[in-house]
Amino acid sequence: MLKVILNKNEEINILNGYPWVFNNEIINFEGNIENGKVCSVYTYDHKFVAYGFLNTNSKIMVRILSLNEEDVIDKDFFKKRISYALEHRKNLGWSATRLVFSEADFLPGLVVDKYGDYLSVQFMSLGMDMIKKDIVDILVELTGCKGIYERSDMPVREKEGLEQVKGFLYGEFDPRVEIIEDDIKMIVDMENGQKTGYFLDQKLNRDILRLYAKDQVVLDAFSNVGGFALHACKYGAKSVVACDISQRACDEITNNAKLNGYTQLEAKCVDVFDYLHSDDIKDKYSVIILDPPAFSKNKESLKKAYRGYKEINMQAMKIIKSGGYLLTFSCSQHMTPDLFMQMVNEAAHDAGRTIQFLDFRIQAPDHPALLQSEEQLYLKCMILRVK
Repeated sequence: MLKVILNKNEEINILNGYPWVFNNEIINFEGNIENGKVCSVYTYDHKFVAYGFLNTNSKIMVRILSLNEEDVIDKDFFKKRISYALEHRKNLGWSATRLVFSEADFLPGLVVDKYGDYLSVQFMSLGMDMIKKDIVDILVELTGCKGIYERSDMPVREKEGLEQVKGFLYGEFDPRVEIIEDDIKMIVDMENGQKTGYFLDQKLNRDILRLYAKDQVVLDAFSNVGGFALHACKYGAKSVVACDISQRACDEITNNAKLNGYTQLEAKCVDVFDYLHSDDIKDKYSVIILDPPAFSKNKESLKKAYRGYKEINMQAMKIIKSGGYLLTFSCSQHMTPDLFMQMVNEAAHDAGRTIQFLDFRIQAPDHPALLQSEEQLYLKCMILRVK
């Protein structure tokens, strides 16, 4: 097995639980380089640190698998890891849930989402991609799923030297699957929907509308397929407008509303930035949900993303009714909680509104994070009351 030798003191973060070794942290290799295979990581003075997947073509050269030198990294190892992840999700008891969340579940580069009887999977690292068949076999055995669809069509695979792919891995089925979330029926498009088909990480944040939606006029901005809008309807909203720039998404919102008999929901195919500047919506909405896509994909784009987040929050605060509730989100990992709060405070100042801070929320517990890897705490929510 190839040995990866670290620079002095680079092992400290790894031993504390950080899941990656970057190319600039390595001083030497001992043995034959086989990208995608398991390697062993050693300190500068040749003491064992960890096992991990190797890929010298990536800035993340090693993705840590285990700190235990006694471990054997074979199919049974991955079966035990997946079983450990499934145990937590069984405790949650959700029929639509994330079963495996990559490094946060000690399975670097593997994401598995469950939609009823079917699984949607992503292989994001070369090492995990090379054992795809074993992973599929394990998932079928442990979950008893009827089918598995691959959604490895994300750009991050190209950094690993992999092509973007999607298609059936086990069984053949209609990839448009009906799920039930909080007694709401929804169609999830496992083939063409966002992420693996739906934003499962917002489950508890959607359900929190039970505290705020009753008898309110609600705007769900950047609605995607209408998760927040549908929950607002369930919890008694007087009327709901769901906005998205995608006509496909708006069609899905309309279909999901019909599926549940929610007649108070209207989908608008518009640019949310433009809609928030509309002259006729000031004081119309008493609840506004802002759940935009990740404006910042890297640190270089953070300043521009900050301006975008501030703009939509400022406009939402300008138009919301006095006493209204604003649920505002960021899923950009580089927008840290402190930076997010700073942005919201500046937006309130520029909008000339006074805000009360009611709640701070993160991703659902089927999307865990390692405390040593702050980028995994990517989803942030502030719930505000605007005077």
